[in-house]
Amino acid sequence: MIFEKLNNLEGKVAVITGGAGQVGYATAIRLAEQKCRVIILTRKETIELQEKINLLPNKELKHFYIISDITDTNSLKYAAEKVKIKAKRCDILINSAGINKSIKSFNLEELTDEIFDNIVITNLRGVYSTIKTFVPILKESNDGLIINISSTAAERSSENNLAYSASKAGLNHLTKCLSRVLAPNIRIIGIVSGYMKKRTSGLIKEENMDEKMSQLIPLKRIGDGDDIANTIISYATNIRLATGNIVVIDGGKTA
Repeated sequence: MIFEKLNNLEGKVAVITGGAGQVGYATAIRLAEQKCRVIILTRKETIELQEKINLLPNKELKHFYIISDITDTNSLKYAAEKVKIKAKRCDILINSAGINKSIKSFNLEELTDEIFDNIVITNLRGVYSTIKTFVPILKESNDGLIINISSTAAERSSENNLAYSASKAGLNHLTKCLSRVLAPNIRIIGIVSGYMKKRTSGLIKEENMDEKMSQLIPLKRIGDGDDIANTIISYATNIRLATGNIVVIDGGKTA
């Protein structure tokens, strides 16, 4: 285990939770371009999902998907076993699955215990459960990499995304703690995403919000899935002496 730079990810296998979403699928494309075999974990099977798999580069690598729920440990164990059987290994784990539900500003009654629990269980405990389940196979790689997708909501106060913000703040700290627990066999990086062009997390989106938000960003550009995917590739191939980092990709909004 030498952590030297890699020219590409040939021979590697990556598992991506929420791989059918914007960030997850953009990452799947970039990993496949790097000759990495991709396995997408998703809760729901759709016609579009297989089409997305078929469109990934380097089809000869036989990318595939598994139906699995990160809030269900038995489901995760099934997924890990299937990865071990079909792909024989797992070198990279991308935790991009997550949910959100905005409430009306300052309305605590609308944020029920059920909604709060569902968000935290998915965004925080679900990620931990996924990591714990895949750690044994990642250790076998002796050069494992885990990427946790977080949000700038973790660093700023919010009057309508309380549970989501809390879950992502917890995720960032979990990433830092696990960097010590998993070293030296596995590295772990948290990538904090800013406002995205196409959001699928259930947030309330106002008219012309993209344009309004871009004016609040120092770089005057809203990010997209490729910005996050390119960052992940950098940590997988070039930034190899890093673990426990929380990397913010938001155009300078929270600087």
